[in-house]
Order: sequence, then C-alpha cells, then structure tokens
Amino acid sequence: MINAAICGLGRWGQALVAAVQGKSDGIRFARGVVRDPVSAGGFASRHGLALTTALAEAASDPEVDAVFLATPHSLHVEQVIAVAAAGKAVWCEKPLALTRAGAEQAVAACRDAGVPLGCGYNRRCFSSIRELKRIVDGGTLGDILHIEGHFSNEYSTRVLPHGWRDDPAESPALGMTGCGLHVLDALANLAGPVRQVHAKSCAPKPPPDPRDAVAVLMEFTSGATGLMATVRATVPFWRIHVFGTKGDAEARDESDLRIGYIGAPAMEHTFAAVDSLRALAESFADAVEGRAPFPISPRQLIDVAAAFEAVIKSLDTGTPVDVPA
Repeated sequence: MINAAICGLGRWGQALVAAVQGKSDGIRFARGVVRDPVSAGGFASRHGLALTTALAEAASDPEVDAVFLATPHSLHVEQVIAVAAAGKAVWCEKPLALTRAGAEQAVAACRDAGVPLGCGYNRRCFSSIRELKRIVDGGTLGDILHIEGHFSNEYSTRVLPHGWRDDPAESPALGMTGCGLHVLDALANLAGPVRQVHAKSCAPKPPPDPRDAVAVLMEFTSGATGLMATVRATVPFWRIHVFGTKGDAEARDESDLRIGYIGAPAMEHTFAAVDSLRALAESFADAVEGRAPFPISPRQLIDVAAAFEAVIKSLDTGTPVDVPA
C-alpha cells in the first residue's frame, strides 16, 4: 500500500481520490495540497486528507510515497520537476505538457531522479480498449491500415465560466485539450507514433459554454492513416475503430467491442466494466513499488505531447504539420 498526496482538489482531483480511497489495496491518499483549505475542508475530512497549501511540504513528507498532480496544465512541467527533485514518484494528469519540449523536460527529471512517472490517460484501462489492444498486438487483424477515434461529452455545458476549458492558455486547440487528448493517446497506443497531422476546427459559439468541433487527419510513422474528432458539449460518445488487411475491430464505450474478419460474420462482445481511474492508479502504485512498469511509457508520453503540439500548430496555420521524430 502506497501513501500519496494530491495537489489540486477540483472536480478531477476529487474523482481521483474517490476512485481509490477505502476501495484499493494498493494506494491511499493521505495529504492534499490546495489553495483554499477552508473550501476543501469538507471533502478532505470525509476522505481523511491532511491539507496544506504548499506542494513542497507534501513532497518532502517522509510518509508520502508519491504525489498526484491535478493542477492547471501550464503548471505541470515545473511541478513534475519539483516533485521528482524531492525523490517522489509523480502522477501528472493529462496532458503531461503542452509541448514536446515540456514533456521531454518532465520525463528527464523523473529519469534523472530515478522515480516513476505516471499520467492520467485512464481510458486505456477501459475493458474494451484493453481487448482491442490485445487483438491489434496479436496480429489477427493483419497489417493496420487505418484507425479512427471519437470522444465527445457534455462537460463544457456543466462547468462554470472562467475554468481551464475556457482559457486558451490552458486549453489550446479547443476541445482537443479535454476529450481529444484521450483519443490521440488511444490512437498512438494502437498505431504508434504520429508522423503528420492536419487539423481543422469550427467554433460557432465562444466560451463560456463553448460549442466547437475539431477534426484531425493524421499519418503514422508505420504508414497507417488516422482520423479523429471531438465535439464539445454534446452527448457522451466514445469510439475507437481499427481497420486492418484481414479485419476490423471497433471499441464502443467502456465495455463493448465488435470484431469483423474478411469472409466471416461480425461478432459482438461485452466485457466486464472496470473503474478505469482506480485501475490506472493501481498500476501506478505497482510501478512505485517496483512490481511492474507504468503501462504508458515515457516515450509514448513524449510522442503524444509532440502530436498534440502539432495539432495546435496545424489549427493555427490551417496546414499539415510534421511531428518531429
């Protein structure tokens, strides 16, 4: 059992705590770092968190094994570096960084300090996505030719104005920074590093309560092509679809998978649901205790950040943008 501190107890920080506290045999939260201990007091009391306003205090606590960061995106890199320098394992909510250079700095800080680095792409732990990954890696779909992904939800209609989703500095590329990054990570997980992106957006209604759509065409270093999209403020929808030379497989929502092979009828499967936040947090606990590496490698975290930075540039320029190798 590892003891963790969490910096940031907004909506997502609270979701992380609630996913594991009193439910996991691998991890528990002992401390919270917040700007306003009074407003966070009720939640902290219910979950047994000792509060502080200083990240350095929590990171230097000898009883703390790891620090989770659920903070504004622009703070991630400097906070990862600070926690790693204190000798503690670091979990950083996605995105790890808004640029490739920032991701490389964060990865280097953890590597040099010899501490594990985790990142919150929890949708990798959906039972449908885990099975889709197993099928792709097993080769039964043949050579991967094309992959598509879509993730949208209604969260932007329920957040207060002036949050990070409304701030271009914290949420560049419109809805890409929220939902879209999970799709980008899923596609990179299945098809490998992205070589080039060409992104387009449509934003008929500005913040607060924004309405925008982002679509991205991409090429992977493997030679496969890809297409992804995200719409802010609509019904929740999650889909990842892989097309190969021998068949296709489509993950829908958390548990459903459809598989089709050439010359055979398609098959529908429903797998047991998992708490994806708890599953990924427990994988991080395994990494902290040396039982297994974190399932998202530092190289993949850099690759996703690099592709995301290219999407931002492509939206700004209206042209295709190469992703540095």
